[in-house]
Amino acid sequence: MATWTLGSSIGVSQPSSCSDVSLPCIPFSSPRLSFSSIIISPLKLQRQVSRRTARPVISVKMSAAEAFQEVLPPALTSASEPPPIFDGTTRLYISYTCPYAQRVWITRNCKGLQNKIQLVPINLRDRPSWYKEKVYPPNKVPALEHNNEVKGESLDLIRYIDSNFEGPSLFPEDQGRREFAEELMNYVNSFRGSVVSSFKGDRNEADVAFDYIESALSKYGDGPFFIGQFSLVDIAYAPFIERYQPFLLEVKTYDITAGRPKLAAWIEEMNKIEGYQQTKGDPREHVDNFKKRFLSPS
Repeated sequence: MATWTLGSSIGVSQPSSCSDVSLPCIPFSSPRLSFSSIIISPLKLQRQVSRRTARPVISVKMSAAEAFQEVLPPALTSASEPPPIFDGTTRLYISYTCPYAQRVWITRNCKGLQNKIQLVPINLRDRPSWYKEKVYPPNKVPALEHNNEVKGESLDLIRYIDSNFEGPSLFPEDQGRREFAEELMNYVNSFRGSVVSSFKGDRNEADVAFDYIESALSKYGDGPFFIGQFSLVDIAYAPFIERYQPFLLEVKTYDITAGRPKLAAWIEEMNKIEGYQQTKGDPREHVDNFKKRFLSPS
């Protein structure tokens, strides 16, 4: 986890934050990991999927606090004054358009922490200078101000919030499910890299990536989520699948749920979760942003 305090050095982990409006939210390719215990070959998976029918899905019920209807503040710009930093308030610095920040925002909401962790949205196109100078020197989002420290990197932050704040646990207690959850969390960067590599080429890379997801979702039969119950794993993937689905459908005429009933059920159930719904962006904006990023003439 990247943590900054006065006089401290900055640690950097794998890409899980947004630094600007063009590069930060573009997934980075990394070597694909294999799940030897559960992943089967795409060809074999394709044969099995064709014989499957979708199982009944189970609605997830979060805490009553999840129904909290929040009035979202406007994004701060270079003309905005800073909040009273290090005054004891816990603040989550995000961008409304950043999928990495969305992970932490979802976690906050699903833990019922809207009144405990204050949202501070930053305009990445016109960010205030005080954010880098006084809050988080890496000048990226998300960042969490808590206990007179500022921590960064989205996968670290979702774990930190789940472990250090009240609310329903978002990570399994069962050792086997914990290990599987860790494998999936480690795979997320490879998944993003594979899908993005298909944007300007053929869809084979996307096929392989989404086949892995379908296989992973088939591991447990007691719920529609990656480890059965809703968890940080679902939160880690949701912002990216939210963006990839409409883009691939429009630009590549590629339905990521075709032949993947587990993925279709997962998307359906994710969309029922209030803590996630409150963070979702406009699909039209997602498509337009990706077109500018990946399809515009260089």
